[in-house]
Amino acid sequence: MIARRSLAAIGGATLLAFSTLTPAFADTDKPFRILSLSGTGEVKAVPDTASISAGVVTDAKDAKSALAKNSTAMNKLFKQLKAAGVADRDIQTANFNISPVYAPYNPKKPVPQHQRIIGYKVSNGVTVRVRKLARLGALIDEMTVAGANRMGGISFFVDKTDNLLEEARRKAMADVRRKAELYANGLGVELKWVLTINESVSRPGPRPVRNMGRMMAMSKDSAREAAPVAAGEQTLSIRLSVSWELE
Repeated sequence: MIARRSLAAIGGATLLAFSTLTPAFADTDKPFRILSLSGTGEVKAVPDTASISAGVVTDAKDAKSALAKNSTAMNKLFKQLKAAGVADRDIQTANFNISPVYAPYNPKKPVPQHQRIIGYKVSNGVTVRVRKLARLGALIDEMTVAGANRMGGISFFVDKTDNLLEEARRKAMADVRRKAELYANGLGVELKWVLTINESVSRPGPRPVRNMGRMMAMSKDSAREAAPVAAGEQTLSIRLSVSWELE
């Protein structure tokens, strides 16, 4: 029997169980002995993809004007993203909001005064997936120059993990097998066959980076400095819990 399950995070402790069961499904009167162990395999990987949350916030005395200003700025931002080589499938609207702006509270005036609408604010956000990390810093700068006045942060992640997880799986199998043979030899028993295998996968999702460093949006007549960013490293892990019947 082989069962597979996924967990958000895994532990690093070794699980060891050596038990004797009644021969419920054995064909002899010998005790049914089980050795249960866990093994872990890890693979380090540098993220190859990033996700940026950005947007434009505009305001005006009326909702129509605020929306028009925002639409103009967002269209300019979309145009810049496409000119930078970002594919349509990697650009997605994340949120859109129109809200009233109220007069500030003034304790010297009647309470209803601060409930008076004095304008409208429009915010439009977009999530951009960047597949060429070498261009990430320059793209952030280009987005701010194009009109993005709000940045929600960056998340880094590994896009394709199948081969990495296969490597981690092989390491986990070797780890649990090594432990099983060590305990079996030490206890003077022999491994018979595998009864159960349970797999736990730790596949990190996007890792948010709140401090994006300096983002400089200078005039066209000035030299622009790309925002410094660092992708770091992520760990992908496989944990196998295996039970053997013992001779």
